[in-house]
Amino acid sequence: MSTAVDDDLWSAMGDPTRRRMIDLLLAEGQGTATTLSAHLPVTRQAVTKHLAVLDRVGLVRSAPSGREKRYRVDEAQLARAVAQLNSVGEMWDARLRRIKSLAEAVQRAKDKQTPIEERGERDG
Repeated sequence: MSTAVDDDLWSAMGDPTRRRMIDLLLAEGQGTATTLSAHLPVTRQAVTKHLAVLDRVGLVRSAPSGREKRYRVDEAQLARAVAQLNSVGEMWDARLRRIKSLAEAVQRAKDKQTPIEERGERDG
């Protein structure tokens, strides 16, 4: 499973309505634009457009169901998205640890250069 960041996937997931739709589909197992729109503050037409975006990036799959399409979450693609998020999180954690280490080194160097009496006056 690749953890390279997929910008289209994260652009699709960046929208709060689409994230809520994913939550609803996961909770219910499947849904149509009509059933989803009943739980969202947007029209059925807007839900259809959001579903098209999610379908394009592979987060949902559809199957015909009468006059509508029935959507479900593609769990493999969702797992890929979670892996990407974890990878990005780990990368940022490492960066932040490095920044903290550098800041602490700078502070230690400053403390060594500043006589104790001056530090007491400055801090007090």
